[in-house]
Amino acid sequence: MTQDTRPLLVFFTSERSGPARRMESLLAHLARKERRRLRTARGDVDAKPEFAEKFKVESVPTLVLVKDKRAIARLEGRVSAPRIESMLDPHLEPIAPPLATSRPATA
Repeated sequence: MTQDTRPLLVFFTSERSGPARRMESLLAHLARKERRRLRTARGDVDAKPEFAEKFKVESVPTLVLVKDKRAIARLEGRVSAPRIESMLDPHLEPIAPPLATSRPATA
């Protein structure tokens, strides 16, 4: 079994947080869009306070990007998709261009 080397984006949330609930669909869309380059996880600060404490989460929503078992970037509060993508882009592997298909020459 090979180890998954994609970065992990952890979405720290709480059922009590309106801003976090409003970001859920945005994060679900991002997870689908970047599934080849990014893993995602959700951390409920009420259900697992020790997990939130490990990442020094003081407010929700908070996004923490983890790579090689280290937090390398974070965003706190409700943020837009472009802001999340600008945080992620430097840390994600580039998308490989599609393979060129050869077409028969036309006469």
